[in-house]
Amino acid sequence: MESLGEIMRSMPNSSLMRRAEEKVVQVLADPLVRKLTAKYPGLDAYTLRMNVNKLYQYITEHNQCSQCPGLEKCPNDFTGHYTMIGVEPAGESLELIDYKVSCKKYVAKQAQDAIKGRIRSFYVDDRALKQGYSIDEIVTNDPQRMSAVLQVGSYIMETTEAGLQNKGLFLSGPFGTGKTFLMCYMLYELAKTGLTGAIVYMPDFAEDLKAMFQEPQKLKETIDALKDTDLLVFDDLGAENLNPWLRDHVMGTILNYRMNRKPTFFTSNYSLDDLQKHFSFTNGDGEQEFKGQRIMDRIRPFVDVIEVHGHNKRGM
Repeated sequence: MESLGEIMRSMPNSSLMRRAEEKVVQVLADPLVRKLTAKYPGLDAYTLRMNVNKLYQYITEHNQCSQCPGLEKCPNDFTGHYTMIGVEPAGESLELIDYKVSCKKYVAKQAQDAIKGRIRSFYVDDRALKQGYSIDEIVTNDPQRMSAVLQVGSYIMETTEAGLQNKGLFLSGPFGTGKTFLMCYMLYELAKTGLTGAIVYMPDFAEDLKAMFQEPQKLKETIDALKDTDLLVFDDLGAENLNPWLRDHVMGTILNYRMNRKPTFFTSNYSLDDLQKHFSFTNGDGEQEFKGQRIMDRIRPFVDVIEVHGHNKRGM
């Protein structure tokens, strides 16, 4: 956007003064300036003329904002900001002060980015983490899961009011009933309160851990991140290709650290009893019932179980 000074400098010398005066008169006659002088009757013509560039910027950006093309196409000097004019005493006269203000769209985006920045997604489609939903909207999409939705909503409300809970949630149910979506919804809503969160898709996580054998620092950083985040979701637990190292040294380490410290959440097609059977058998060591019991001792006492019913929404 050209400043008033640039416009004046681009004019031929013969017409400079005339055109400049026309621009000054136009600026001073603008409704925004009239409103300013009505609010501050002490503003004299000399002060206004000495600050005509500030007033021109103020008017131009206000007009551009009134026809906002969206934050991505913001035409103002500073994206998502507009010029405001303040008036302060300066001895026996008044002084015009210009300053930048963030627009509502910019503030909303900053808030949205802050929410997203508090949530990490490991191998999970994070589209559900990028926008909020209402409980009514979620229930309307599938009334059969109303009970589960209300229980998750109640958990969100309790955490919002009282802080981190001692227990997490275990969402169990058939394929495609929205268990992952409900956990993403919970992470999004609680991120608004300043809590951090992570969601891990277990089948892909289990495979990726094999590659981390060659990157011990990355492995340590990943495990530490999952230990320390406020809210941790293990998604599709039981669908992973289980091995003793994943069960005992990764899952066991993370859960052992978090129990009695921070809540952990799970989605699974298994019940807790069936999950114990799953953890009792690995490709490496065969059946080890006590190892399955040990990992479940770090899950079962620290979750409330929610059964999620509804239609299979995958592919819809």
